[in-house]
Formats: sequence, structure tokens, C-alpha cells
Amino acid sequence: MPIDDAAPTSFDLDRFLPYRLNSLADRISQALARLYETRHDLSVAQWRVLAWLHHREQLTAKQIREATRMDKARVSRAVQALEDRGLIRRRPSPEDQRRHELRLTEAGLALLEELIPEARAWEAELVAPLSVEEYRQLLELMSKLEGQLERLEGG
Repeated sequence: MPIDDAAPTSFDLDRFLPYRLNSLADRISQALARLYETRHDLSVAQWRVLAWLHHREQLTAKQIREATRMDKARVSRAVQALEDRGLIRRRPSPEDQRRHELRLTEAGLALLEELIPEARAWEAELVAPLSVEEYRQLLELMSKLEGQLERLEGG
């Protein structure tokens, strides 16, 4: 279904959803990164690892890679840096000694107790121009697109 009445061969990036979403996501990620880089000395990758461990309590590096869509080297560097800072703990899995289970430490939990309210306040400021209903609709529309993408990817 065409989105607009433009000629099929015309191409305006400002009206191309993949470009707009990617651009917006990059800008949001970079702006939020300044918050946790300057206040907490965390990279984007480190924040994502911490956030997922907070969300799921225990994960492997592979599970984090799948959840974040970050490459293996980036996750590995983030995990090592967080472990060096004492924010996460890594231990061999009882089921498979080749895998390591990752968990937050008390220091990691304490850091997130500071960081999560800051991130939520930043998000609230970002979405302030939206009404509650518009925000709810935005999340619903994103879920629909994610579902469609799953179908298009064959998943």
C-alpha cells in the first residue's frame, strides 16, 4: 500500500520510514548516552548490558547479543569493562562450562538505582510534547511494526 501519492520512482528520505526511525533512534541513543557517559562513565554498550541484566536478572553474553543486536566483540568488551568495575559477576554455567552466566553485583544494582530514575526522567522530558494517549498509541504502533517485521523476517 503506497504511503503517499508521489511518483513510484521518487524517493524522499524525509518520508521513508526506515530512515526516519533509524535517524531518530540514533539521535535518542546519542543524547541519552551523554547522560550515562558523563554522570556514570558508562558506554552505550555497557548501559545496555546493565539494563538487560536488570530486566532479566541472569543472562549469557549470547542472550545479551540477541536481545540488543550488538555484535559479539562489543558485548564482550562491555562485559569485561563492567566486570572489571565490579558491576557484574561472571561465572561458568552449571549446564555448560563453555557458557558464562552474567549477573549484577550489589554495586551494579546500586548504580542502576541511581541511573534508572535519571533515564526515566530524561525519557519523560523527551516525550513531554505527546499526550498520554499519543504516547500509548506510539508504543502500540511500534509493537505492530515489530510484529510485522518478525513476519517479514520469517520469524
